[in-house]
Order: sequence, then C-alpha cells, then structure tokens
Amino acid sequence: MENQQDHSANNVKSNDANWERGVIEKLALASITEQTKTRRWGIFFKSLMFVYLFAIFGIAIYPKIKQSVSNDGKYHTAVIDVVGVIAEDKDANAATIIESLREAVKDEYTKGIILHSNSPGGSPVQSAYVFAEIRKLKKEHPDLPIYAVVSDICASGCYYIASASDKIFVNQSSLIGSIGVIMDGFGFVDIMQKMGIERRLLTAGAHKAMLDPFSPPKADETQFMQTLLDQVHQQFISAVKTGRGDRLKETPDMFSGLVWTGEASVKLGVADEFGNDDYVAKNIIGAEKLVNYTEQGTLLDKLAGKLGTSFGKAISSLLLNPSLR
Repeated sequence: MENQQDHSANNVKSNDANWERGVIEKLALASITEQTKTRRWGIFFKSLMFVYLFAIFGIAIYPKIKQSVSNDGKYHTAVIDVVGVIAEDKDANAATIIESLREAVKDEYTKGIILHSNSPGGSPVQSAYVFAEIRKLKKEHPDLPIYAVVSDICASGCYYIASASDKIFVNQSSLIGSIGVIMDGFGFVDIMQKMGIERRLLTAGAHKAMLDPFSPPKADETQFMQTLLDQVHQQFISAVKTGRGDRLKETPDMFSGLVWTGEASVKLGVADEFGNDDYVAKNIIGAEKLVNYTEQGTLLDKLAGKLGTSFGKAISSLLLNPSLR
C-alpha cells in the first residue's frame, strides 16, 4: 500500500517536472522567436535607413536635373535666372550665370535667351563678369537675341547685367535702376566713450585699420574710400551707357541711384518695352516653349561653399565692401 502511494507521489512529481519543463521550453521558444522577429525588423529598418541615406547622398552629389530639352527639331526659348542677391557665395553668381548662358548658346534649338531678372543687386565684380560675358556672346552669336525680363525688381548689379542685353522688358510696376554704389557701416566711438571702453588697436601699416568702426574716422581715409566708390560708380555708368547707347534719355538724376517704375523706365530709355517671359518668348523671340538652363549647384557644393567662405565672411564683415544694391 505504501509502495503504491510512493509510486503515485513520484508520478505526480514527474508530471509536475514535465509540466514545468514544457512551460520553460515554450517560454524559451517564444523568446527566441521574438528575438528573431526583432532582429529581422532591425535589419529591415537599418536597410531602410541605408537606402534613405544613400538617396540623400545622391541628391547631395548630383545637381537638380534641369527641364529636359526637346530634340524634336522645334526651337525653344532658354531662360536663365538672375534672382536674389548677386554674390560669389549665392545662387546668383557669375560662374553659375555664365555657365548657364554658355549651355543655352550651345544648344542648336535655342532660338533666344531670356534673363529672368529679379534681384536687388550685389557684387560689382560678379555683375561685371556677367556683363562682359553677355557682350562677348552677342559678338560671337549676333543672330541669337538675349533679352532681360524684369519681374519685381532689377536694381544696381542686376541692372548692370541687364544693360548688356539686346532689350529690357518690364512690368509697369517693376522697380528698375539704382545706378549707384553704396558702402555702409556703423561707428561706436561715442558709445564706447560713454561706457568707459578703451580701444586698443595695433597695426603694421598706417591704414590697415581703415574705417575701423571702433575708432574715430580719419578724413584722408574717408576721402580715399569715396574715391574708390566714385571709380566703381563710373565703371557702372560706362557699362550702362555702352549697353543702352542712344536709348538712354539722360537726366541729372539718371545715375544718382534713383529707381523708377517700369512705366517711367520705358519713357527714360532705362528699359524698352512691357512684357513677361511668356510674352517675350512667344511674340518677340518666336519660340513659345520655355526651357530653364539655370545651373543648379549640388547640395554638397553649396555646403562646402558655405563652410569655405565662412572664415572669409567673418573677416570681410569687419571691413566695408562696396556693393551695387
């Protein structure tokens, strides 16, 4: 009897042990299964992230694809943007605009070129580069018209560029002109004296700290910078007269830095006619289809350019650079 009870007890313990083992095995299997699923999802998301980063990298390396050019034998009008501040580290820089012009000229189906102009101006150097390139292209391709079409504003450096074109088209409410040069800054001498701040400046060269905003201005340095501005201004005036010729109806204020509406500019010979891109392409050039040739720098190039010019900006911000704006 006792043996039967012991045997029954052993069976119960054995069953309990088997049950516990089964539960542990199921838990272990479930854990392994869950880990496998987690690992697979991890691989999936890592792969997805890799594809995403690869796509971003591709965008950074390759420029935006410009509007496709048809080679179906039909002519088109090339459009090149002169938009925003004109400066070497901006989208509207001489290298970009010149390269865009050359690409448009190389296309045998380009019947005419529009400089889509909407800029307050900027660097006189960058503007002069583009002006010279347009004049050069006009000599090499006299039958290929180059027109400037102004939307909101075409002032200073932008007008410098536009004056090289065959004709300038505006809207009645466009703002155009500002044939002048500006150099601005601040002086902190008085406020430093009130706050008891002493300026300690060491230089090698009598004029190395010329127009330092924390030192009193010197008459000879101010006159020197004014002479520099006058020289750049005369270069600007000469370019406008060369480009516009007898169309300009000169007034005493023509080169004073004033701006005019599109309506007034046509009367003054600062601009020629009214019209937008579509009008000029269809009715003046005779090729209704517009193809934008504006070169787009890569994201990587832009980032590199910004990093590369950051130090230069920090230094140049301490000086007063002339600007056509």
